[in-house]
Amino acid sequence: MPKKLRVRVMTDQEIEIIRRTAHARTEAARKVERAAMIWLSHEGKTVPAIAETLHVDAVTVRLWLKRFNAHGVEGLEDAPRAGRPAKYTPEEVGDVIAAALSKPQDLGLPFASWTLDRLEVYLNEQKGIAIKRSRIDDLLLSEGLRWRKQETWFGERVDPDFAEKRGPLPNSTKRRPPAA
Repeated sequence: MPKKLRVRVMTDQEIEIIRRTAHARTEAARKVERAAMIWLSHEGKTVPAIAETLHVDAVTVRLWLKRFNAHGVEGLEDAPRAGRPAKYTPEEVGDVIAAALSKPQDLGLPFASWTLDRLEVYLNEQKGIAIKRSRIDDLLLSEGLRWRKQETWFGERVDPDFAEKRGPLPNSTKRRPPAA
């Protein structure tokens, strides 16, 4: 008969952290579920009972009990995952951020504000960084920078001679005759 897996004896600090996390409403759902597994085991429930209560597989419960027993509260965090290495060097990421934070006119460009498309062209042609606009957006978001739309229908235009350059507007609707 296999040995019953139980959570190890926890310190008072670990008990408090696990209890708080298992009942948290603002923590990540994965972390709450993992803490709940530990908490239920601490209360004396068996692995099958925990699995049934939380609607997970018994193998999953065993995995997290073993991880907690080996590593403590830190064992409930996600382990680093294997994957494709970062494509851009820290220097290239720095160049992307620096370009996004600079004024295009200071770089000798003929426009007053960046768009992701303009930034992509600049980085590809001027800096020699082969990067797509979606990746630029990801890098800016990871640095805490939110992209905003520059174009607006309100306020003054960037180019004061816009109306003259645009030319006359086409007559798309016929004028109504004056009222009698």
